[in-house]
Amino acid sequence: MAKELEIEFKNLLTEEEFSALQHHFKIASSSFQSQDNHYFDTSDFALKENGVALRIRHKNNQYTLTLKAPVEKGILETNQPITEIEAQRFLHSSEFPVGEVFDEFTAMNLPTKSLQHFGTLSTDRAETEFENGLLVFDRSSYLNKVDFELEYEVSDYEKGKELFHSLLTEMEIPLRKTENKIKRFYNERVKGSQI
Repeated sequence: MAKELEIEFKNLLTEEEFSALQHHFKIASSSFQSQDNHYFDTSDFALKENGVALRIRHKNNQYTLTLKAPVEKGILETNQPITEIEAQRFLHSSEFPVGEVFDEFTAMNLPTKSLQHFGTLSTDRAETEFENGLLVFDRSSYLNKVDFELEYEVSDYEKGKELFHSLLTEMEIPLRKTENKIKRFYNERVKGSQI
């Protein structure tokens, strides 16, 4: 289990901008790896209302349970490796795996009994080092939608912000208000349910 402060900047891209950045940084198509993010919440979205996210990530035949909670400048992530059996029980029977994520979750007074799996977002991801940080190229699909995103993970908020904005300016990509993946997923799901 690991806790880490996540400081990242993100920007949604058009498919053309994504391709231009991929070419600029010489990211081969074969560099992309697939991962599935399975999201949980209550039927009345109690986690979303508290700015908290809970997910299981399935990548390279491994499962990681992650709790994300907002802090002053970033997100505090609590990660816990779980078995495939634990993942399947949580996905299909809402049986929360025991461990530090559960302990952290219950300490926040969030409901554990009414959690349910409400959807999956699949991402093809490639990463490259950039100016003492990590650039992440994501092509995500969910609810019949595909989007493209560039993330920049750093340890220094101010320096990271400056470098990220400078890169976007250099590549002539406008800065766009970009919600995190789970919020985009929520928004698309709500939009789809109103059709």
